[in-house]
Amino acid sequence: MLKPSRCGALERCYAKGRFSAEKPWNLSRLPWPRRLDFRILPTMTETSELDATFAEQFPLAPIDDYMIHQTPDPIRVMWTSDPRTYERHWVVAHDDAGELMVVTGGSFYPSLNTAEAYAIVVYQGQHYSVRAFRPLGVDRMNMHMGPIKPTIVQGLRHWHFVLEPNAWGISWDLHWHDTKRQIFHQYNVPSGSGYPAGRASDLTAGFEGFGELEGSVTVKGKRIAVTRRNFRGTRDRHWGTGRSVGGPNLQFGKTSAPGWIGGNWICFKDFAIWGKFVLYNFGDDTHKGMGKVVKAARRLKFDDDTHQFKEGIIDYTFQTGEKKQVHFKRLGFQTGYMKCGMYGGTPDKNIFHGMDVGEMVEGDHYDLTKPDVRRALSGLNEHHCVITCDGETTTGVIQPVEPAAYELCKAGKSGWAFLD
Repeated sequence: MLKPSRCGALERCYAKGRFSAEKPWNLSRLPWPRRLDFRILPTMTETSELDATFAEQFPLAPIDDYMIHQTPDPIRVMWTSDPRTYERHWVVAHDDAGELMVVTGGSFYPSLNTAEAYAIVVYQGQHYSVRAFRPLGVDRMNMHMGPIKPTIVQGLRHWHFVLEPNAWGISWDLHWHDTKRQIFHQYNVPSGSGYPAGRASDLTAGFEGFGELEGSVTVKGKRIAVTRRNFRGTRDRHWGTGRSVGGPNLQFGKTSAPGWIGGNWICFKDFAIWGKFVLYNFGDDTHKGMGKVVKAARRLKFDDDTHQFKEGIIDYTFQTGEKKQVHFKRLGFQTGYMKCGMYGGTPDKNIFHGMDVGEMVEGDHYDLTKPDVRRALSGLNEHHCVITCDGETTTGVIQPVEPAAYELCKAGKSGWAFLD
């Protein structure tokens, strides 16, 4: 059990009788503001320390002591021999003013024994990135990599994101609170549709959600406080096989896009649109589970010099027959370029997800006010937008693959057209 003397907040809770041997501690019940150093949790032991004593017990790992198994195998034994297995978390968050945007994510590749994470801050048109890589090692509960240190406080409800100070001048301490109901699903594809012919199809499973954040972001010495009222975003937790893991050498001759071309992440008061899914508030008895978008007709404008998204209208049809028209307009140069998160290869070294580059931390800075910079970074792009639907205005993200989205509109493909 965690000793109360390690943390004043826990000590006070024990003194008040909130936690005891009969009442296991629950971090979500701690008084706010919380000042618990989550790095003292037993599962956060550094990977290198664990490897020194547990490597000889392969395939067992400390997590196997928990009563969580779904198959006869230890947790480290994967369900498939495909080397491109992955576990991934991703978050994009932003203010309402169009000045600050953060993107972060991390991935484990158990069959490749690699792990990586990235952190991006876009502040007033300046794009900063930090990336960290290491061997995955034994402890699957440890998501910390270099200065990037996320922690799950309460599953499906509360994460704590920490980016420690680093050579690229960005850091943060942010608490994420989920606000929309997450629903598990798998992306189903026809059997035998894998590549080359005869391979099993790639699989993605998991869930998505929306939330609010509080804490602070620091950029080049300037601390920016954020609250749940003015800082919001979306996240996903996916796992499966494929998704360009390992780079071109593991794609069997197939050229893979860096992501889905039609991404859009929008959260309104009573519903949210996450790509092809419609999510609802916790406790919403009117809508069970989640809904689906069965049709999306896009009319988009692009910058003349970069062919990147500028403004657009999307007409959505839900599976219920309900229709929504949503207007998007990009805010300045507030775009998170996911090449800096290994989607499609990093801008300088062409590092893809899952590649073994040893243990290292790197980063970069780009001035997005320059068109040639935006062109060079373009691929899977997260555009921070002001968004309006049915008289309600909020901010959110549209995520096309570019310049492919421009080319679809130019070709007049079904569901894609230029906005006059």
